[in-house]
Amino acid sequence: MNKNNIPEHIAIIMDGNGRWAAAQGKPRKYGHQAGVETVRRITTECARLGVKFLTLYTFSTENWNRPADEVSALMGLVLSSLEDEIFMKNNVRFRVIGDMERLPDEVRSRLQETIDHTAGNTSMTLVVALSYSSRWEITQAVKQIVSEVNDMKELPQNIIKNLRTGGIRAEDITEEFVSQHLQTSFMPDPDLLIRTGGELRVSNYLLWQIAYSELYFCDTYWPDFMEEDLHKAIESYQNRQRRFGKTESQVEEENK
Repeated sequence: MNKNNIPEHIAIIMDGNGRWAAAQGKPRKYGHQAGVETVRRITTECARLGVKFLTLYTFSTENWNRPADEVSALMGLVLSSLEDEIFMKNNVRFRVIGDMERLPDEVRSRLQETIDHTAGNTSMTLVVALSYSSRWEITQAVKQIVSEVNDMKELPQNIIKNLRTGGIRAEDITEEFVSQHLQTSFMPDPDLLIRTGGELRVSNYLLWQIAYSELYFCDTYWPDFMEEDLHKAIESYQNRQRRFGKTESQVEEENK
């Protein structure tokens, strides 16, 4: 692994907790508990390697449809996993993306406490996607843009000027403008997306942001995902040429 070419932003779909537990004759809750230990392990390793942003798909908006006892257990695990040691020991800042309004008051309060307490940490940002889905996020961004247009607030001056003289122009809606209204506006798009558990899909996760991310799928269930597995994913990333629509020769010329 080339330590001079570590992805700035790694996003992970942590899949396989339930199947890992079932394989051992245990309830799904047991798998989620084991998954929390993996979060601590991989967060610590990413911080050590120099990753700047780590985004973990923790609980999707679709997961609200799971049995009530499993949802309750997952919310409890969110609370128990927010320990100061993993953040302060590794100088990690904590952020959340998702519909926090749907979360229980106790969970929402504890999340905000951790966000505030770790705000000054600078080594890495751990982002938890909680009650999140990409289609929800994009829909919220459109609603926010419409609201700003109606109120003429918090918009770039060129757009406000156009609104006053007849309406917003299509050319004012750029990719950058949309990105600024997404919940991930504070961080760069993922360089590498990892999914554990053997499934080959992205499950409504960061659809806008992973347009040019390198994708890595592995069969390992999340509770069994070790530092060595993370290294393999990063090595796979390092062995690829990221062209962003350019030809191979163009990229090679730029890298000379």
